[in-house]
Amino acid sequence: NVSMDTWNFSYTCLVSLWLHRFYIYSVVAFGISVWIIIQFFTTKTKKKGEKSNGSPASSEGIKDKLVNGYATLQAKEVYVAGVKIFYGSQTGTAKKFATGLAEAVISLNLPVAVISMGDYDPDDCLAEETTSRNICVFLVATYTDGQPPESAAWFCKWLGEAANDFRFGKTYLKGLRYAVFGLGNSVYVDHYNTVGRNIDRWLWMLGASRIMTRAEGDCNVAQSKHGSIESDFEAWKAKFLSWLQALCRGEKKPCSGKCKKGKCKSSRKQSKESSDQEHRASEHENTEAEELFETSSEEEADAEEAGGTNAVVDVEDLGNIMSHMKKAKVLLLGLSVRASDPHVGGHSDPAHWAGSLLIYFLFSGYKLIGSHSGVKLCRWTKSMLRGRGGCYKHTFYGIESHRCMEATPSLACANKCVFCWRHHTNPVGTEWRWKMDQPEMILQEAIENHQNMIKQFKGVSGVKADRFEEAMTAKHCALSLVGEPIMYPEINRFVKLLHQHSISSFLVTNAQFPDEIRNLEPVTQLYVSVDASTKESLKRIDRPLFKDFWQRFLDSLKALSEKQQRTVYRLTLVKAWNVDELKAYADLIALGKPDFVEVKGVTYCGESSASNLTMANVPWHEEVVRFVQELADLVPDYEIACEHEHSNCLLMAHKKFKVDGEWCTWINYGRFQELVREHERSGGAKTFTAADYAAKTPRWALFGSRERGFDPLDVRYQRKNKARDISGC
Repeated sequence: NVSMDTWNFSYTCLVSLWLHRFYIYSVVAFGISVWIIIQFFTTKTKKKGEKSNGSPASSEGIKDKLVNGYATLQAKEVYVAGVKIFYGSQTGTAKKFATGLAEAVISLNLPVAVISMGDYDPDDCLAEETTSRNICVFLVATYTDGQPPESAAWFCKWLGEAANDFRFGKTYLKGLRYAVFGLGNSVYVDHYNTVGRNIDRWLWMLGASRIMTRAEGDCNVAQSKHGSIESDFEAWKAKFLSWLQALCRGEKKPCSGKCKKGKCKSSRKQSKESSDQEHRASEHENTEAEELFETSSEEEADAEEAGGTNAVVDVEDLGNIMSHMKKAKVLLLGLSVRASDPHVGGHSDPAHWAGSLLIYFLFSGYKLIGSHSGVKLCRWTKSMLRGRGGCYKHTFYGIESHRCMEATPSLACANKCVFCWRHHTNPVGTEWRWKMDQPEMILQEAIENHQNMIKQFKGVSGVKADRFEEAMTAKHCALSLVGEPIMYPEINRFVKLLHQHSISSFLVTNAQFPDEIRNLEPVTQLYVSVDASTKESLKRIDRPLFKDFWQRFLDSLKALSEKQQRTVYRLTLVKAWNVDELKAYADLIALGKPDFVEVKGVTYCGESSASNLTMANVPWHEEVVRFVQELADLVPDYEIACEHEHSNCLLMAHKKFKVDGEWCTWINYGRFQELVREHERSGGAKTFTAADYAAKTPRWALFGSRERGFDPLDVRYQRKNKARDISGC
């Protein structure tokens, strides 16, 4: 009975194990204890070796590692690849400091580069520092009236605009590590070290990380912390070199980014000795609200320094910080900053100056004109100045983007669109409620401000000399900056003044003022925004203030059909909001009979408490193309004529602009000026039509071309860092 014997044997073994279980447990426990002790001493010995060698690896910089039975070599991690020292100097002091710092860095056996801000193009190169593992040091002086030195003017202008432009975002320079030393004179208390503070703040807003607290040198020996600006710099340099050595060993980390006024504060109580040698990256004390209020108050001070109501605050887009606070707090802050001064903007009427102050505070990057107008430099103007291509209006209609002035005579609007690129920081209203400025003054100041903004590009790297000279004379005016230009009571006089200065007029309206459209004098091209095709979707997307918004919308389209000059529907596609209403769009096209239909994918404008749009609502260019192709099939009088891939935009044109098989969507601007002058001299008796000033469209601008709407005379610039959609217009 083999099976019986096997069972007896198994039973005996199990009983024996049970009876001796205590000894088995003891052996296992002893083995585990020995293993833990061995691991403890091994780890301790390894750490001791690393400390003596100054790096996690051996002195030769490599370590053996067994993988699948083979010995391999792993290079030690490089924490700092080198140091780049940027300086902006007017009298040579910052340059001298940069040279001295470079010599000290070289003594640490680190690569170093000393770069004048005037010879550096941040638009092309700064983003590369996010992955270079370099430490970037900025030594910059504050010059007259708080302005940067001439050599640093373009660098500071670009950085300030990028920091406040939603298209770059809060992580554009994430990975860049930096330190700032500002040079100033506290005798000029209102402007003391303004430039250094701005650069520090702008870099932080773009996601860069401080490696140490911003420092400031003072030429005023009576106030200097160390007796002179040279001594201030030497003290900072010693601290910087200490931090740099620690970073090279991987012992320190950059600031976490929530520090106040550029000062990194430790959450732990440390003695003075330990804080000098063991100052670690730590948690920071200020809250997001404090950061916002501090930034706002500093911006307000900066604006006062520049003087006059035309100076604007440096918060380009409040969407960058609105995600941290409720919009109401920002509005209250804007209204309370100067509530004690009843003469803000030169008016004693509280209702006027409160509204003006709100506009003044919120519309950064703008040059404000009077009480209700503004002008701003479009990014496409800058792009074409540098030979990097024009906007979609250059492709579709032949405007010269570097000669285009973007302006508005009315900052107010009657809609609160979900995709508003101003995040609803502009005033809203259904009627004119502001003290009206004269059109002559508005145009004169718009041109002067535009020219002053162009002048800032003189000598900037990449700017073409011939285009710079041309840009000083505006040839086009896009009345689409923000708000509702047609609300301005003297819009006809303003448009006539533009034409008298040989400036073409591109006017955009939101289809809520049908009477004003009917009464509008001829403009070069009249746009109507058609953001939705049904009453329900229009209310959801545009959020109009008028109760009879839908009837006003339809009446505006009917009024557009009566115009003899060029008319355009402007469709903004928002995925999951308005892309499924093709038949309804076709019906609206039949109602207004526009000459052209622009279809553009929505541009994501960043986070905002006023909208819940995300990048998921931005259609791909292929999706926009497919939408336009399907729409064109429903409107037999129209075909796809042009494409501007960079702006995610296509143009449908009425077939009357296809002459002898060739598209004529471009504009003969000289001929238009002749026709509009004849119209005015005849008192309106002599009319003209869109076909009278049409011009042939070049092949590169046509839909289906290899260039996809990019002018071959220019060179397309591709950003080298993170893929990011900054294509807005």
